[in-house]
Amino acid sequence: MRMTVELDEKTMDELLKVTGHKKNSPAVAFAVRDFINRKKAKDFGRMLREGKFDYPATNAETEARDV
Repeated sequence: MRMTVELDEKTMDELLKVTGHKKNSPAVAFAVRDFINRKKAKDFGRMLREGKFDYPATNAETEARDV
């Protein structure tokens, strides 16, 4: 999907530097994907801490499968 995004030059230069990309579009796409993945991981961790992730096997059953 194509879209127009306005970023100031300093932010774009920093984005290129931290992502290692030489072109703007791949750098922005990488940053967006990275943001989404980090958000999902953070939400998953929160769900685990709050006990909202219900794994059907007990710890003993899980360890027995690892043999």
